[in-house]
Amino acid sequence: MSRIVRGGLIQCANPVNDESVPVAEIQRRALEAHMPFIEEAGRRGVQVLCLQEIFNGPYFCPSQAIRWYDAAEPVPGPMTETFQAIAKKYGMAIVVPVYEREAAGVYYNTAAVIDADGRYLGKYRKNHIPQANPGFWEKFYFRPGNLGYPVFRTQYATIGVYICYDRHFPEGARALGLHGAEIVFNPSATVAGLSEYLWKLEQPAHAVANGYFLGAINRVGTEAPWNIGEFYGQSYFVDPRGKFLCEASRDQSELVTADMDMELIEEVRRIWQFYRDRRPDTYGVLTQDR
Repeated sequence: MSRIVRGGLIQCANPVNDESVPVAEIQRRALEAHMPFIEEAGRRGVQVLCLQEIFNGPYFCPSQAIRWYDAAEPVPGPMTETFQAIAKKYGMAIVVPVYEREAAGVYYNTAAVIDADGRYLGKYRKNHIPQANPGFWEKFYFRPGNLGYPVFRTQYATIGVYICYDRHFPEGARALGLHGAEIVFNPSATVAGLSEYLWKLEQPAHAVANGYFLGAINRVGTEAPWNIGEFYGQSYFVDPRGKFLCEASRDQSELVTADMDMELIEEVRRIWQFYRDRRPDTYGVLTQDR
């Protein structure tokens, strides 16, 4: 018997592109911009929803400015609590990517996971932190994650999270599958001219190699004052065969949804026995420093 899970992805333009505005006001306006799409997801019966990387503000990593440390908060914390109420209201599990403050001067790029009954299930911290031109100075803001590759058993599906730059590393994508993920979400902030040619290549490959569904989310628009390029949207779900189930536009804030049949995971893995045929005894080199 089919087990259908309706997933949703929200891509959204940052509503405030002004460095003179206080960080708290920028975050308030960003949440406000997302709310119509969150409410739409509730009306459309989305069961598992994911927002974009550090959803409640701009992608501030083209700068190296300590003012953005003010955007960090504990997880669980105020934003988590806000979304616990939203999740419970709509009976919808939600992945909420935020800037996390663990202690003074200790910050992570994090996604909180909340179940459909409003329970906080835990968090994933981005493991791979880039420091690259043009304008991805993330090591100034984030420590590398230290929680491994957890999965979260929501009421509808077992989900994993992999954040933005993580997607270039197949090892963690495989770990999420081995841990039992049925759907993996990758909330991102990535611009044209840098990685767009990989956007529809790497993540379907992860879905195929690991036999799970994958939801990829990117924001849209350009963000002053940095203007490092166009965030090109095109958020999508793919199935374990790498087939695209839905795709958002390149330049519009919107919600996209897909109905995913979890039974397809079993069907695909009976044909492609990648987990059976793994050779972990030969993979020692993967954990050696080079």
